Amino acid sequence: METKDKIQQMLDAYPAKTMKNRRKHIFIKDSLQGEQHIEADTRTVPGTMTNRGCCYAGCKGVVLGPLKDMVHVVHGPIGCSYYTWGTRRNKADADDDGKNFINYIFSTDMQESDIVFGGEPKLEKACMEAYEIFKPNAMTISSTCPVGLIGDDVHAVARRVQEKTGMTTFAVSCEGYKGVSQSAGHHIANNKLMTEVIGKGEKEVEGKFKVNILGEYNIGGDGWEIGRILDKIGYTVISVMTGDGSYETLKNANQADLNLIQCHRSINYIAEMIETKYGAPWMKVNFIGVESTVQSLRDMAKYFGDEELAEKTEEVIKEELKEIKDVIAEYREQCKGKTAFLFVGGSRAHHYQNLLAEIGIETVAAGYEFGHRDDYEGRKVIPTIKTNADNKNIESITVEKDEKNYKVYLSPEKYEELKKEIPLGEYKGMISDMKDGSIVIDDLNHYETEAIVEMLKPDLFCSGIKDKYIAHKMGIFAKQLHSYDYSGPYAGFKGAVIFAKDVSAGLNTPTWGYITPPWKISPVLEGELGGEGTC
Repeated sequence: METKDKIQQMLDAYPAKTMKNRRKHIFIKDSLQGEQHIEADTRTVPGTMTNRGCCYAGCKGVVLGPLKDMVHVVHGPIGCSYYTWGTRRNKADADDDGKNFINYIFSTDMQESDIVFGGEPKLEKACMEAYEIFKPNAMTISSTCPVGLIGDDVHAVARRVQEKTGMTTFAVSCEGYKGVSQSAGHHIANNKLMTEVIGKGEKEVEGKFKVNILGEYNIGGDGWEIGRILDKIGYTVISVMTGDGSYETLKNANQADLNLIQCHRSINYIAEMIETKYGAPWMKVNFIGVESTVQSLRDMAKYFGDEELAEKTEEVIKEELKEIKDVIAEYREQCKGKTAFLFVGGSRAHHYQNLLAEIGIETVAAGYEFGHRDDYEGRKVIPTIKTNADNKNIESITVEKDEKNYKVYLSPEKYEELKKEIPLGEYKGMISDMKDGSIVIDDLNHYETEAIVEMLKPDLFCSGIKDKYIAHKMGIFAKQLHSYDYSGPYAGFKGAVIFAKDVSAGLNTPTWGYITPPWKISPVLEGELGGEGTC
């Protein structure tokens, strides 16, 4: 049975309405068909056991939470706070002021009485208590579902706390039910950082070739490895949004000459707003994989157009490759011929295909938890994406040119010239890099996970904690790419070696020989006995 027939068989198990919905979210890559479209960023069908998170998770858990010198107060039940307490393994070191609160979680622990009588007094008291104890540089207040339902005015509380303390305090209305996934929370957090933080700094950042790294959350130390390489070449990293990032550095992000986007989905909003207001353009980079890292570094050097910087870039690349070349070759020998199925949020399902290919592993299926069509098909489709009711309840802000702080590194003519050579303001999406015959799927659910794993029988399944053990029980090695299973970093040159080592160890352990997959127990052929002569 061909793959397309197996996919149809998988979909046939659904009720007709659900089958019609899910069919739009999956296809087989075929270049001969020209442009292929996928439906994304739409509501999950209730009951299908999605892997998605909520708006609050995207706002507080992904974007705001890693800012280390801020206290992030969650107004809601304790379970919401627990859900975003260190589960993504964002690492951070304190700056000179010694303030690093990333290991703490702050919650108002709402009870029934707070729901009935309102929780604003409790919230204000909690914020003041946190301020008195920790003296953070700034504070955020995140709303959860019940807060939106009962109408607590978290923004009014934030204003009162700021008046009393003199500390920047702002609230985010990121109730979990908003939008269709955590992507809505990313957008809300981007808006708030733009209006409340970026451009508020008064300190002039010194250094040449000033950049911001956007959409890098320092999972397992990825940001530190990227920073090591950039520092070695001679770049000045003003701020990281938001892994190991801080309120103090983020205030000066408007001074960068170039913004580097690692995770396109979670941070592209703020990159566009910075370009409009302050002039610095953004460029899509990928520091996952050896060749991708090399290409990104060369693209950066080409943007700045400095001969000395270009020479230093090549020198560093040569040094780094020399150190890892033989080790990577050894792991490639151990992993070659294997296949992988990727289902990860952000841009990881795209980024890791390159790194897997470098160690001999072919990606046979991939998809995003909360991707939009442009994450799959590229930004060229943005004008054709229709706004729906779920998108409309996410505030869209407009920024204007800041005449005082606006500056550009490139002339308009040079910018247009470079756009033809490097990904300035451009992202081609995941599909463009996938092979014909591979499966592209959006918002994968648990039933489809089991069906596709059984269908393709990949050697490696890369996803998150919610479905990791489904694959393990099916006798297939699963690697978490949301938190790296307590390993990392996986970015940059040294990170590629660590990833290759972890994957090789997981694939080649004898453990899987002791597990019998369900398809080896269930009959291959199924039928019914009947008719004349039946006993």
